[in-house]
Amino acid sequence: MTNPQQGESLPSVLCLTDACDRPESELFIGLKKVGFDVDVMCNPKGRNYQRLLDEGVVAQPMALKSRFDKGGVSAIRDQLSKKNYEVIHAYNPRALACGLRASRGTDIKVVAYRGVIGNISFLNPESWITFLHPRVSKIVCVADAIRDYLASLRFLWMRIPDRKLQRIYKGHDLGWYQATPADLTQFGVPEDAFVICCTGRNSPRKGFDVLINAMGELPADVDAHLLLVGDVINNDELQALAAGSSHPERIHFTGFRNDAPAIAAASNVFVLPSKEREGLPRAVIEAMAYGVAPVVTNVGGMPELVEDGLSGLVVGPSNSGELSAAIERLYRDRELASRLGQAARERIGRNFHTSQTVRETGELYKTLTGRG
Repeated sequence: MTNPQQGESLPSVLCLTDACDRPESELFIGLKKVGFDVDVMCNPKGRNYQRLLDEGVVAQPMALKSRFDKGGVSAIRDQLSKKNYEVIHAYNPRALACGLRASRGTDIKVVAYRGVIGNISFLNPESWITFLHPRVSKIVCVADAIRDYLASLRFLWMRIPDRKLQRIYKGHDLGWYQATPADLTQFGVPEDAFVICCTGRNSPRKGFDVLINAMGELPADVDAHLLLVGDVINNDELQALAAGSSHPERIHFTGFRNDAPAIAAASNVFVLPSKEREGLPRAVIEAMAYGVAPVVTNVGGMPELVEDGLSGLVVGPSNSGELSAAIERLYRDRELASRLGQAARERIGRNFHTSQTVRETGELYKTLTGRG
């Protein structure tokens, strides 16, 4: 396709994904608007599917069941036969494995996306059908921490060449975050309470136990309430830990919620106490976009999101004392909490904007196809 503004031919790209989130969807739409011939194969059950349809970027619906989905491979191969695509951009391991299989025998450039640290090894056969496959031209890493992790992998003489690795932040727009803050009294939180919100999947590496312990270590006069949002409500060990805390009435489990960003928006502080393997957590970005002061651990890409003392607070992982002190500091200095929250919002708007992601991704495609 020719870019009408620049008069240059831009690459034709087939994006393979699942139920894409808002940043991913807006990236596809943004690329199309600046002249790239972008088609998307994705899960029709995704909440952004209709928007993609309206913008004319969906080639066909696709819901891959595994990395060896024969029907999915066939569907991708069929789509490749319809147009002279120059790039496949796969946004998860299933899409990558199937895309590589479907494009076997072609010279199509294959771009992979990686959003988390871990689970890739030269000794793992599944890594060789995805990120370590020799036909993968680029791995787009959502954070410097992920790029550095992949660059550090070694086995004998084998490593991933630096030229294959590129960091592109997943972009957002403050205009997307306009939800009315939730009424937290529905969870038993008193009106006007100082509220700490934490959202995440029920996984030991998320560090919920550290956060619950940190709440128990707060001084007696710090009357703060904790909202744990997500399926962590199903974790009996954490429920017991909360029940045994010095103030169990101040710890509230909401269960899974579709309005998690609105809950964060109604809180004073957002905490993500992960112990390991974080990328660029969407929950932290959403809270920052609503102007909520973040407290995160020095894990993965989180220190790239939150500048300690400027747009939030960064503490060590698995350190309940340090986390408790950070919460107490914001409790006692509400002006600081407000200032950090505003700086966090401005940081998302300035440094993690979707237009930047569109520009950098487009440049990547052009370079790969000899137009850069």
